[in-house]
Amino acid sequence: MTTVYGIKTCDTCRKAVKALDVELHDIRTAPLSMAQLAQFHEAFGDALLNTRSTTWRGLSDDERALAPLDLLAAHPTVMKRPVIDRNGTLYLGWGKDVQAALSDV
Repeated sequence: MTTVYGIKTCDTCRKAVKALDVELHDIRTAPLSMAQLAQFHEAFGDALLNTRSTTWRGLSDDERALAPLDLLAAHPTVMKRPVIDRNGTLYLGWGKDVQAALSDV
């Protein structure tokens, strides 16, 4: 089973969903649990935070100083997208490496 976590307005998420022919779990309308955030952070560390995003640039210094899980819970769109869960194996982004790893679709 494959699940793509992201937001429906993200072009990269839409490309991944189309290529994998799966449904998108929109993290804006259905926020991730703290357990899911912890699992993603454990897998990817601080790479899970998109420090180039518009959301990140709009944060105050105090908000940026929050623990990563608290920041992601408060501002889900600061998460780098998409996060893809294929049978328990997690992938971050939709770069050529991830596309190659999931090319058996």
